Amino acid sequence: MLYLQLFISFFKIGLFGFGGGLAILSLIQMEVEAHGWMTQQEFVDIVAVSQVTPGPFGINCATYVGYTTAGIWGSILATTAIVLPSLIIMLCICKAYFWLSRRFQGNPYYEQTLRMLRFTVIGLIASAALMLIKPTNFIDATSWIIFGVVALLTVLPNFISQKSKVESQKVPTGTPIKRMTEILSHPILLIILAGIAGYCIYR
Repeated sequence: MLYLQLFISFFKIGLFGFGGGLAILSLIQMEVEAHGWMTQQEFVDIVAVSQVTPGPFGINCATYVGYTTAGIWGSILATTAIVLPSLIIMLCICKAYFWLSRRFQGNPYYEQTLRMLRFTVIGLIASAALMLIKPTNFIDATSWIIFGVVALLTVLPNFISQKSKVESQKVPTGTPIKRMTEILSHPILLIILAGIAGYCIYR
Protein backbone atom coordinates (compact mmCIF):
# COMPACT_ATOMS: atom_id res chain seq x y z
CA MET A 1 0.00 0.00 0.00
CA LEU A 2 2.85 2.38 0.84
CA TYR A 3 4.52 1.74 -2.51
CA LEU A 4 1.24 2.42 -4.32
CA GLN A 5 0.77 5.69 -2.40
CA LEU A 6 4.31 6.76 -3.28
CA PHE A 7 3.83 5.96 -6.95
CA ILE A 8 0.44 7.72 -7.23
CA SER A 9 1.62 10.80 -5.30
CA PHE A 10 4.78 11.38 -7.30
CA PHE A 11 3.11 10.47 -10.57
CA LYS A 12 0.60 13.27 -9.88
CA ILE A 13 3.44 15.64 -9.02
CA GLY A 14 5.23 14.77 -12.25
CA LEU A 15 2.01 15.15 -14.22
CA PHE A 16 0.89 18.52 -12.83
CA GLY A 17 4.22 20.02 -11.70
CA PHE A 18 4.56 22.67 -14.42
CA GLY A 19 7.83 24.60 -14.28
CA GLY A 20 9.89 21.95 -12.50
CA GLY A 21 12.39 22.74 -9.77
CA LEU A 22 11.05 24.89 -6.95
CA ALA A 23 7.74 25.26 -8.77
CA ILE A 24 6.76 21.74 -7.66
CA LEU A 25 7.99 22.13 -4.09
CA SER A 26 4.55 23.06 -2.78
CA LEU A 27 3.03 19.97 -4.48
CA ILE A 28 5.62 17.69 -2.86
CA GLN A 29 5.04 19.27 0.54
CA MET A 30 1.28 18.82 0.23
CA GLU A 31 1.66 15.10 -0.53
CA VAL A 32 4.19 14.57 2.26
CA GLU A 33 1.99 16.31 4.84
CA ALA A 34 -1.20 14.60 3.61
CA HIS A 35 0.30 11.12 4.13
CA GLY A 36 2.33 12.02 7.23
CA TRP A 37 5.53 10.60 5.75
CA MET A 38 7.82 12.97 7.68
CA THR A 39 7.86 16.00 9.95
CA GLN A 40 8.14 19.58 8.77
CA GLN A 41 11.77 19.79 9.91
CA GLU A 42 12.68 16.56 8.10
CA PHE A 43 11.10 17.89 4.91
CA VAL A 44 13.03 21.17 5.20
CA ASP A 45 16.27 19.20 5.61
CA ILE A 46 15.46 17.13 2.51
CA VAL A 47 14.78 20.31 0.53
CA ALA A 48 18.18 21.69 1.57
CA VAL A 49 19.98 18.47 0.61
CA SER A 50 18.11 18.30 -2.71
CA GLN A 51 19.24 21.84 -3.53
CA VAL A 52 22.95 21.23 -2.98
CA THR A 53 23.19 17.79 -4.62
CA PRO A 54 23.71 17.51 -8.40
CA GLY A 55 20.71 16.85 -10.61
CA PRO A 56 17.16 18.22 -10.98
CA PHE A 57 15.63 19.40 -7.72
CA GLY A 58 12.32 17.57 -8.13
CA ILE A 59 13.97 14.22 -8.87
CA ASN A 60 16.39 14.62 -5.96
CA CYS A 61 13.54 15.47 -3.61
CA ALA A 62 11.46 12.50 -4.80
CA THR A 63 14.44 10.17 -4.31
CA TYR A 64 15.05 11.36 -0.74
CA VAL A 65 11.38 11.26 0.23
CA GLY A 66 11.02 7.76 -1.22
CA TYR A 67 14.14 6.54 0.57
CA THR A 68 13.12 8.08 3.89
CA THR A 69 9.64 6.58 3.59
CA ALA A 70 10.27 3.10 2.15
CA GLY A 71 14.00 2.54 1.69
CA ILE A 72 15.82 1.78 -1.56
CA TRP A 73 12.76 0.49 -3.43
CA GLY A 74 10.77 3.51 -2.28
CA SER A 75 13.38 5.88 -3.71
CA ILE A 76 13.47 3.99 -7.03
CA LEU A 77 9.68 3.98 -7.23
CA ALA A 78 9.26 7.67 -6.37
CA THR A 79 11.98 8.71 -8.82
CA THR A 80 10.46 6.63 -11.61
CA ALA A 81 6.97 7.95 -10.88
CA ILE A 82 7.95 11.63 -11.01
CA VAL A 83 9.87 11.19 -14.29
CA LEU A 84 7.37 8.94 -16.08
CA PRO A 85 4.67 11.56 -16.91
CA SER A 86 7.21 13.96 -18.39
CA LEU A 87 8.77 11.19 -20.45
CA ILE A 88 5.43 10.07 -21.87
CA ILE A 89 4.18 13.62 -22.52
CA MET A 90 7.41 14.78 -24.16
CA LEU A 91 7.55 11.76 -26.44
CA CYS A 92 3.98 12.49 -27.58
CA ILE A 93 4.64 16.22 -27.97
CA CYS A 94 7.84 15.66 -29.94
CA LYS A 95 6.08 13.28 -32.28
CA ALA A 96 3.22 15.75 -32.78
CA TYR A 97 5.62 18.69 -33.10
CA PHE A 98 7.57 17.17 -35.96
CA TRP A 99 4.27 16.56 -37.71
CA LEU A 100 2.81 20.02 -37.05
CA SER A 101 6.01 22.11 -36.81
CA ARG A 102 5.14 24.37 -39.71
CA ARG A 103 1.66 25.03 -38.36
CA PHE A 104 2.92 26.05 -34.88
CA GLN A 105 5.63 28.44 -36.10
CA GLY A 106 4.50 32.05 -35.63
CA ASN A 107 1.11 31.01 -34.24
CA PRO A 108 -0.04 33.92 -31.99
CA TYR A 109 -2.25 31.69 -29.81
CA TYR A 110 0.63 29.31 -29.13
CA GLU A 111 2.99 32.18 -28.23
CA GLN A 112 0.37 33.78 -25.98
CA THR A 113 -0.14 30.46 -24.17
CA LEU A 114 3.59 30.21 -23.43
CA ARG A 115 3.63 33.79 -22.13
CA MET A 116 0.74 33.08 -19.76
CA LEU A 117 2.44 29.92 -18.48
CA ARG A 118 5.39 32.03 -17.34
CA PHE A 119 3.15 33.86 -14.87
CA THR A 120 1.86 30.52 -13.59
CA VAL A 121 5.41 29.32 -12.91
CA ILE A 122 6.22 32.56 -11.05
CA GLY A 123 3.17 32.05 -8.85
CA LEU A 124 4.12 28.44 -8.08
CA ILE A 125 7.67 29.44 -7.11
CA ALA A 126 6.32 32.24 -4.89
CA SER A 127 3.91 29.77 -3.29
CA ALA A 128 6.79 27.38 -2.53
CA ALA A 129 8.82 30.19 -0.98
CA LEU A 130 5.91 31.36 1.19
CA MET A 131 5.21 27.81 2.41
CA LEU A 132 8.81 27.52 3.65
CA ILE A 133 8.64 30.78 5.63
CA LYS A 134 7.77 29.18 8.95
CA PRO A 135 9.13 29.38 12.53
CA THR A 136 11.05 26.12 12.02
CA ASN A 137 13.16 27.81 9.31
CA PHE A 138 13.32 31.42 10.52
CA ILE A 139 14.21 30.99 14.16
CA ASP A 140 15.66 34.45 14.82
CA ALA A 141 16.53 37.81 13.25
CA THR A 142 19.85 36.48 11.91
CA SER A 143 18.13 33.88 9.73
CA TRP A 144 15.94 36.64 8.26
CA ILE A 145 19.04 38.71 7.51
CA ILE A 146 20.70 35.78 5.71
CA PHE A 147 17.50 35.24 3.71
CA GLY A 148 17.30 38.93 2.80
CA VAL A 149 20.93 39.12 1.67
CA VAL A 150 20.60 36.01 -0.51
CA ALA A 151 17.32 37.26 -2.01
CA LEU A 152 18.89 40.66 -2.77
CA LEU A 153 21.94 39.13 -4.43
CA THR A 154 19.68 36.87 -6.50
CA VAL A 155 17.52 39.72 -7.82
CA LEU A 156 20.14 42.49 -8.10
CA PRO A 157 21.91 41.36 -11.33
CA ASN A 158 18.60 41.16 -13.20
CA PHE A 159 17.62 44.57 -11.90
CA ILE A 160 20.92 46.13 -13.03
CA SER A 161 20.66 44.45 -16.42
CA GLN A 162 17.11 45.74 -16.97
CA LYS A 163 18.04 49.21 -15.74
CA SER A 164 20.98 49.39 -18.14
CA LYS A 165 18.69 48.59 -21.06
CA VAL A 166 16.05 51.13 -20.06
CA GLU A 167 18.54 53.92 -19.35
CA SER A 168 20.50 53.54 -22.61
CA GLN A 169 23.37 51.46 -21.21
CA LYS A 170 24.14 53.70 -18.23
CA VAL A 171 25.52 50.59 -16.48
CA PRO A 172 27.76 48.94 -19.09
CA THR A 173 28.31 45.21 -19.09
CA GLY A 174 31.94 45.49 -18.02
CA THR A 175 31.53 47.81 -15.02
CA PRO A 176 33.02 46.61 -11.71
CA ILE A 177 29.63 46.90 -9.97
CA LYS A 178 27.92 44.60 -12.43
CA ARG A 179 30.81 42.12 -12.47
CA MET A 180 30.81 42.00 -8.67
CA THR A 181 27.05 41.44 -8.42
CA GLU A 182 27.22 38.67 -11.04
CA ILE A 183 29.98 36.91 -9.09
CA LEU A 184 28.23 37.25 -5.72
CA SER A 185 24.87 36.12 -7.14
CA HIS A 186 26.20 32.86 -8.56
CA PRO A 187 23.94 30.07 -7.18
CA ILE A 188 26.82 27.76 -6.16
CA LEU A 189 28.60 30.58 -4.33
CA LEU A 190 25.38 31.61 -2.56
CA ILE A 191 24.79 28.04 -1.38
CA ILE A 192 28.35 27.76 -0.06
CA LEU A 193 28.26 31.15 1.67
CA ALA A 194 24.83 30.48 3.22
CA GLY A 195 26.04 27.08 4.48
CA ILE A 196 29.19 28.62 6.00
CA ALA A 197 27.15 31.38 7.63
CA GLY A 198 24.66 28.90 9.06
CA TYR A 199 27.45 26.68 10.41
CA CYS A 200 29.36 29.55 12.01
CA ILE A 201 26.27 31.13 13.59
CA TYR A 202 24.28 28.06 14.72
CA ARG A 203 26.93 25.43 15.49
